[in-house]
Amino acid sequence: MTRAVFLDRDGTIIEDRDYLHKPEEVVILPGVPEALRRLEEAGFLLIMITNQSGVGRGLFPMADVERVHEHIVNELARRKVQLRKIYVAPEAPEQASRGRKPSPQFLFDARDEFGVELSESYMVGDKLIDLECGWNAGVRKSILVRTGYGAKVEQSAPGKLREAVVMEDFAAAANWILREVLHE
Repeated sequence: MTRAVFLDRDGTIIEDRDYLHKPEEVVILPGVPEALRRLEEAGFLLIMITNQSGVGRGLFPMADVERVHEHIVNELARRKVQLRKIYVAPEAPEQASRGRKPSPQFLFDARDEFGVELSESYMVGDKLIDLECGWNAGVRKSILVRTGYGAKVEQSAPGKLREAVVMEDFAAAANWILREVLHE
């Protein structure tokens, strides 16, 4: 069985900066590389799912997003972590998109490409659309982290979080996932 942890990018594994498009502005959140490595060592594929509406809004080209992702991949690789794939929805919210969260399409794509068992996988993010993406795909659990926008989401939409697990940060989310898997 192939399991995955699907990761949001901004506010979940890196600091959220409005319309980030410069590699030198990437700041990986504390504890993230170690947490990712532990998940990978436990057999999870690490797959990033990100909406990058700055491209669709004409603020920067897709090449900038690709350079940012290359930087993230290289920084994580230096810490012995491999992101198996990065799925990007570059459209603005009002534009038609096959993969823009909360659409589960990229999770279905990962299922088909890597044989991921979605019902044994997890989605981690800092926005309601991240959680909805996971729920729409039928993941085992969607996890909200309080980093990025997560603390505001927790306060503003508590009724919508009944099916979610809420954790302080990505490291805590990884610990929760690993504890749950150990108790199977």
